[in-house]
Amino acid sequence: MVHSASLLSSPYFDIKLYKVELRLAERFRGTPGHPYEQGFDLRLWEERINQPLHWHQPRTVFVNSMSDLFHEDIPVEFILRIFTVMQAASQHRFQVLTKRHHRLVSIAPELPWPPNVWMGVSIENQRWLERADALKSTAAAVKFLSCEPLLGPMDIDLYGIDWVIVGGESGPGARPMCAQWVTDIRSQCIESQVPFFFKQWGEFDSVGVRRGKKAAGRILEGRTWDEMPEENL
Repeated sequence: MVHSASLLSSPYFDIKLYKVELRLAERFRGTPGHPYEQGFDLRLWEERINQPLHWHQPRTVFVNSMSDLFHEDIPVEFILRIFTVMQAASQHRFQVLTKRHHRLVSIAPELPWPPNVWMGVSIENQRWLERADALKSTAAAVKFLSCEPLLGPMDIDLYGIDWVIVGGESGPGARPMCAQWVTDIRSQCIESQVPFFFKQWGEFDSVGVRRGKKAAGRILEGRTWDEMPEENL
C-alpha cells in the first residue's frame, strides 16, 4: 500500500485531486488551529518531519503527493532534514517526485541518498526530457520517470533509469492519451530492460473515447503492467 505523507503544502499540477484539496483548504482559511488555517499557501509542517520514525510497519510513502519537495520556496535546510529522516527510517520506501529539475541538480550533492529513497521526475512530453538527464546526474539509488499525464510521444534514453510509470490525464479538463505513445514507451522499456508500470488510461480509454477514469481502467494490450525495480535495502 502506498501512503501519502505531506510535509508541506504548495501548488502542484492542475489535476482533479489538487482542485478538490484546494477547495477544501480555502474553506478553512482563517480558522485558528485548523491544518488549513493558511489555506493552500506554502506551509512547512515542522511537526510532521519525524513521523516516519514512529511508523513501525514498513510502508511505501509518496512524499508530498500534493506538492513538490524541491519548490523554490522550500529552504535547503528543510529538504536536508527530510532526507535525513528518510535515511533513518530505513524500514520504509520513500518515493519523491519533482518537476523542478534545476533545483534538484543544485541541491542533490548536499543530500544523503540511501537505498530506500527513490527519486523521480515528471515528464509529460518530449519537451521535458531534460528532466531525465538532471535525474541521472543524482546519486539516487532508484531513479524513475513519471510520464503522467502523458501528453505526447517520447523517445527516451533509458540508460541510468530504473523505472518508468505511464498514465493518462483525469479530471474535467483532461486531454486524451494516444495508445501508440504508451506502447512505444513500453517497447523502449522492454528493449532497455527497464521495469514498466502502466497506471491508468485516465479520462479517455485506449481508443480515445471519454469514459471516465474508472471505466477506462488500466489494461494495456490485454494485461496490466505492474513491473517494479528490484531493491537492495
